[in-house]
Amino acid sequence: MIKKFGMTLGGLQQKILNLVLIFILAIVGVFMAVSTYLSNNLTKVVEKSSEEQKASMSRISGDTMTAVLESAMVQSCDMQTNIADNVFAEARGNVTMLKDYAEYIFEHPDEFTDKTVEYPKKENNGIPSVQLQHEAAIDPADDRYLGLAANMSELLLTMFKNSEVLNSSFIATADGSIIFVDDRSGEYFDENGNVESFDTRRRPWYIGAANAGELYFTGVELDAFTDIPGLVCSAPVYADGELVAVVGADIFLYNISEYVRESADSGSMIFIINQNGEKVFSSVSDGEFKAETSANAVDLRNSENKDVADFVTKALKEKTGLQTVNINEKTYYVCGSPMKTVGWTIVSVVDKALMDSPTNAMISEYEHINKEAQNDYAKSAGNSRNTMLVMTIVILVLGTASALFIAGRIVKPVERMTARIGEISDNDLAFEMEDTYRTKDEIEVLAEAFAMLSKRTRDYIAQITRITAEKERIGAELELATRIQADMLPNLFPAFPERPEFDIYASMTPAKEVGGDFYDFFLIDDDHLGLVMADVSGKGVPAALFMMMSKILVNNFAMMGGSPAQVLQQVNSQICKNNDEEMFVTVWFGVLEISTGKVTAANAGHEYPMVKKADGSFEIFKDKHGFVVGGMDGVRYKEYEFTLEKGGALFLYTDGVAEATNAKNELFGTERMIAALNIAPEAEPKTLLENMKQAVDEFVGEAPQFDDLTMLCVKYI
Repeated sequence: MIKKFGMTLGGLQQKILNLVLIFILAIVGVFMAVSTYLSNNLTKVVEKSSEEQKASMSRISGDTMTAVLESAMVQSCDMQTNIADNVFAEARGNVTMLKDYAEYIFEHPDEFTDKTVEYPKKENNGIPSVQLQHEAAIDPADDRYLGLAANMSELLLTMFKNSEVLNSSFIATADGSIIFVDDRSGEYFDENGNVESFDTRRRPWYIGAANAGELYFTGVELDAFTDIPGLVCSAPVYADGELVAVVGADIFLYNISEYVRESADSGSMIFIINQNGEKVFSSVSDGEFKAETSANAVDLRNSENKDVADFVTKALKEKTGLQTVNINEKTYYVCGSPMKTVGWTIVSVVDKALMDSPTNAMISEYEHINKEAQNDYAKSAGNSRNTMLVMTIVILVLGTASALFIAGRIVKPVERMTARIGEISDNDLAFEMEDTYRTKDEIEVLAEAFAMLSKRTRDYIAQITRITAEKERIGAELELATRIQADMLPNLFPAFPERPEFDIYASMTPAKEVGGDFYDFFLIDDDHLGLVMADVSGKGVPAALFMMMSKILVNNFAMMGGSPAQVLQQVNSQICKNNDEEMFVTVWFGVLEISTGKVTAANAGHEYPMVKKADGSFEIFKDKHGFVVGGMDGVRYKEYEFTLEKGGALFLYTDGVAEATNAKNELFGTERMIAALNIAPEAEPKTLLENMKQAVDEFVGEAPQFDDLTMLCVKYI
């Protein structure tokens, strides 16, 4: 052994040094080999993950776009169908009215006198006018039906003026004359200034109605004088089993044609198919979807393309939802919605390639970003290798003692921590601090974080358990409160089966589990029926409690025999005595005198009632409003009277009906309420309320209900 530089060569000290150096070199070699393996492995994982992410992005994006497109296209198609079908429905109603009136005239000729109708006059051009034309070989003086048919003039003129969709209305006699109304008097003259003849009985609308024996819609035809595309709704008129005339209305299809044409700007296509499977309107002028004239149109139900034939066959019968069809090696999204009135259907079409373009663009951008990331990773990996060489030299210089000491301080606590975390299960969520983790560095901080997280997790689970039990208790109480509130209101119908003089029905749909609206009706005596409709400020349980108190007070004071104004004054005085929460209630209270139909009522800040006369429709009755009940003590209320005729009806409601809001933040409004009531104004009260509820639900759609919906209707029989 030789001692040199303070170290014994060949001795124990050198052996220890050699052992440490070999150990360090082995560790460095293994570390570099493992690092190289992991780096290569990571590269493969990243490449595989990238491909999977691309596939997932494409799938999710495609599914999302399809779902959004289906919702948008189906809703849009339904809305377009409703808009177009309303045009034809109005025409059907008008022509039915003309038919009924004409048949009455011809079946009761003794009640009418023959009238005359003048030929078109050029000076009336632009003015709605009643005019006469006939076939060339016909003398109007020989027309057996013309004089009676002329009694239709005023109805034809009024109908034309009041309609936004009719371009003419007419009655054509079986002897070849036609009485019609439009504002185009200047178009019926030849080059000599004479009124042109009109082959009435050869027109498709006359032949179709006569052959069908019922209301008839023609196909899309060019107008005989203007060459404007349109169609005619016509119906035969019979007297004693004999065809005496055909009535009808002419509809120019400006709006539908323009709407279909403009849809091309939105990136989608629309075309309309008639009941024969032929395209009559289209937003494109060429290609597979263009519309054809009657001479060239084909029945798409017989198309050689099975996708098209099956889709059109189904679309003419029912709503199709979103489907795909392949045409000329291209795939399209399509949906169809039929029109009930004429048997046509509207079809929306979107090129699938157009909907896939955002997904393709996103994938392309992702590939670009991923490529840049791979380049950065390769550059970083090269730098890491150079750094590793430097670190190896540094490790050799620093010696083994520091490396082993540091390794011991790092590895042992981490291994213990990892093992403890692996032992944690559903039944053991506790992670506690141990002396092993107290290293005075980040490992100790990490262990403390795990311990705190474990404690918070246990506390959170306990808290969730308590909250869940409390919510179940509250839910049960709210359910009971809902039943109690429903039982407080009259809910057995028919309410007075022994009283045939009137029929009554009411309903309440709360916005929350319990609500603040209420209605009531009760017999004060044999000849007087009390009617109440009220709306408490606020929602939920407080409003429900206030509602019950208000209902009981109104009922009690009313049964004591006071007038409506006196009852409201007494209720207001009683509520104001103990109303620290400053809640209030709007009330409409009326008393129906059953023997006469007279209604005596008072209104404390509530909605206007709606009244229907015996043979009329519902209208708003703008009564006198007083201040709300509970708002201020000492308020005086005014009474008013009106009479329900036999067959008339009274409709009461809260503001939750008129102020029902859809997703566009639009209010349902009183105009829609009146329209819903007048769908069937002669119906029973229950049907009237069901029609109103259905109209509100269709208007609101998926939007949440923000207010209680409460309604009451009484029909005076």
